[in-house]
Amino acid sequence: MITLENADKALKDYYLDAVTAQLNNGISPFFAAIEKNVNGVYGKDVKLSIVKESGGNVVAGAEDGDLPDPYKNRYYDITLPLKNLYGTIEISDKALRASRDNSGAFVNLVNAEMEGLISSAKFNFQRMLFGDGSGKLCTITDDITTTEFKVDKVKGYFAGMTVDIVPVAAGALNDSYGVTVKSVDLSKSTITLEKPVLDSLMGGAVFPHDSKNNELTGLSALFDGTSLYGYNKADNAYFAPYKVDANKQFGEDLLTDVLDYCEENFNSKINMILCSFKTRKKIAALIAESRRVVNSVDAHTGFGIVTVNDVPVYADKFCPDDRIYFINTDDFILNQLCDWEWLEDESGKILKQIPGKAAYGATLVKYAELVCKKPCGQAMLYNFA
Repeated sequence: MITLENADKALKDYYLDAVTAQLNNGISPFFAAIEKNVNGVYGKDVKLSIVKESGGNVVAGAEDGDLPDPYKNRYYDITLPLKNLYGTIEISDKALRASRDNSGAFVNLVNAEMEGLISSAKFNFQRMLFGDGSGKLCTITDDITTTEFKVDKVKGYFAGMTVDIVPVAAGALNDSYGVTVKSVDLSKSTITLEKPVLDSLMGGAVFPHDSKNNELTGLSALFDGTSLYGYNKADNAYFAPYKVDANKQFGEDLLTDVLDYCEENFNSKINMILCSFKTRKKIAALIAESRRVVNSVDAHTGFGIVTVNDVPVYADKFCPDDRIYFINTDDFILNQLCDWEWLEDESGKILKQIPGKAAYGATLVKYAELVCKKPCGQAMLYNFA
């Protein structure tokens, strides 16, 4: 007989390992390649000390000369709060009772919930890797009606998302919080909400519900803005990645120049190029002329690739069309307090009744933050034709 007790046990003993494996290995090539550990976590924060320079550790001297003075490393200290990442499932009491004497029906019920959780977690984790930590999806540029709005950038995946729209004026509108995007029109760059809002939202920013400024510090944070990890980029060149304005030019030489520059000037061996699907097609067309396109599957990440100077080029749906990222994945760490785990109450229960509803909910949690140990060793090409 299926009970809450053995349902809890199934979530702990069977589903957790399966979910964790899928979330750690199937999100994206970038995520699969970066290090994950708990070494930099202290309490609720990530604390890292990064060596500024290491060129003075070894010197040459005369045979009978004095030994050199000890070289003292200099450090940048980084302290960041861990981000709180949650995933939830819900099982109605009616469905649970209906499958009480049918273990197969219960397994199907839980499998369906877990598949939805895994799909959502993969999607949002992958999206965060390219964000700046704010969670901003787009900006509203025009009010067409009380439910339809024009935005500066639109993606098909906005449809079905529950979002918060934060107006420009002080005093947020309650009716624009927790609203669902009913549909998206890619040709008109508009989104339509499931319910009307009362006032103008023009200039407002759209965020996933309850996620504003709570997401992982992704690649956009490295390349945009004037500061990173609390350091001003203008005053601390170590935190300023290499950015190249292509001036509407695009060629294989330009791509290889970026690779060479990073290695020559920052001792950074770029091992991954990230771009949109549209841009990867451009790169593949470029190097196809010299018959050096490799359409294969990378054994490490399990994703199909093409290469530039033996550096794999990966397409990601969350990478903007107007950017190409040149990444040394060895410089990135996902610092985590724990891997994905179920949130338990004091008695160790995972499934708990949702207040006011005839349903039970369970929450998967992960406390983590993404940190780049060497921002100056990364590069971005933009404004290419």
